[in-house]
Amino acid sequence: MEEQKRKSGRGLASVEPRREPSDRLNQRIVAVCDAVGAYIETWGFRSIHGRVWALLAMRSSPLAQAEIAELLGVSRSLVSLAVSELSTYGLVRATGEHRGAPIEACLDVWPTITDVIRSREWMLIERARLALEAAVAEVEHLHSEGDRTPYDVRRIRLLLTMSEFAQTTLRAVLSVRMPSSLDHFGKWLHRAGSFVGRLHHRLTF
Repeated sequence: MEEQKRKSGRGLASVEPRREPSDRLNQRIVAVCDAVGAYIETWGFRSIHGRVWALLAMRSSPLAQAEIAELLGVSRSLVSLAVSELSTYGLVRATGEHRGAPIEACLDVWPTITDVIRSREWMLIERARLALEAAVAEVEHLHSEGDRTPYDVRRIRLLLTMSEFAQTTLRAVLSVRMPSSLDHFGKWLHRAGSFVGRLHHRLTF
């Protein structure tokens, strides 16, 4: 009987209890969240959107809103508002129907990114392209009338070609579909790298 107790005691002692992440690890994670938050602001979102999404994206399991607030050092009301807004973009989702259900990140962020690109970057380039077309037409008209201008139409056309190339590149980017699982992400990155390499080759030769 005593022998069994000793064996049982050794067995229990050999099982290490689950340890919470160290403060140092939490600092590293929060630093990542802050960096993503700062970057995401340039896309028209608020910093808290990026911080909450990044934290959930790195977790192996969902988090309650109270836990998110504690880890990020912000108020629960701020987290609640951020989660609600991120949900409308399809970037996070609740894991249950009940109030206070844990939240998890949706890693398929590509649809949201492409929407931002279409509504902002594409239109900015289109505005420049249209302005360049008008400038080319005006300079060519003045030249046809025999008027001299201080502007080189060939250079303006080069800028126009650059804007058209930028739109072509954006169109190619928008047509790409991100992989639905981490297993295929490596292959996707390899294909993307090959595409960028071919693009660089065409531009330099």
